[in-house]
Amino acid sequence: MSSSTASTAIVAEFERKARGRTRAQSFLRFLKTKPMGTFGLGVIILMVFTAIFAPMIATHDPYELRVDHLFVPPGFASGKEFILGTDNYGRDLFSRIVWGSRISVYVSLTAVAIGSTFGGLLGLTSGFLGGRFDIVVQRIIDAKLSIPGLILALSIMAALGSSVNNVIIAISIGILGSQTRIIRSAALNIKGNMYIEAARAIGAPGYRILLRHMLPNCLAPWLILVSAELGGAILTEASLSFLGLGTPPPNPSWGAMLSGAAQQFVERAPWMAVFPGLAITAVVFGFNMLGDALRDVLDPRLRRG
Repeated sequence: MSSSTASTAIVAEFERKARGRTRAQSFLRFLKTKPMGTFGLGVIILMVFTAIFAPMIATHDPYELRVDHLFVPPGFASGKEFILGTDNYGRDLFSRIVWGSRISVYVSLTAVAIGSTFGGLLGLTSGFLGGRFDIVVQRIIDAKLSIPGLILALSIMAALGSSVNNVIIAISIGILGSQTRIIRSAALNIKGNMYIEAARAIGAPGYRILLRHMLPNCLAPWLILVSAELGGAILTEASLSFLGLGTPPPNPSWGAMLSGAAQQFVERAPWMAVFPGLAITAVVFGFNMLGDALRDVLDPRLRRG
């Protein structure tokens, strides 16, 4: 190996380590300067950890029916520990909430990944191409946005039937419209910059301008939207399950648990409604706090000094 090649390899390795240190320092700075964002990130990590290790965390079988342990309040009974009590079928509420996190993680991540990816790419392409394509796409998005999100999700679920995958489809379609409109707006702002005109002037093809110059500059607003949509996806899944059109029983879903408690047993066993409601509230709050923190960090207009 020549000395020049060795020097180049050393410089490249040094730059790689420097970039790694810079990313680590930026992450630590985020944790220190954004306490609410750090709290939201901690809630999300806890939720994902619970979903992954649900079989080890749950203290009972979430599907086991125990007629001798109906409406047991939180605490201890008959030598068995029921941390959050039992429901009207004698099932351990803590175990069902733990296993319910799996459905929430799966639905929210999958639905947001599908809806945000297609919506972001459609908005980016629409803003870049303009013309008739942009007009047609935006009129379709206008028609979609004229229907309230929950009403649209209910209509889709009524047509497709209750299942976890159908919930993902309904939420993805709901996310697609807002993602398309906001990313299109960001693309239009970027499209007017001088470096885009310079790339056109030197003969850069359209796909290169789109992928090399516009897409990276739309990632910041896209990430902010994704963090906000994750909380909304969990809330929508819980709402559909609450209305009986979401995750079918006996699968443990936070919304379905809240629905069964609110309809019949809220006075006799209030813990059946309180604990699933707290789980939904904490996770949605965590995603919203993380989204606000990411907006402050990634939006240049909101950066401080």
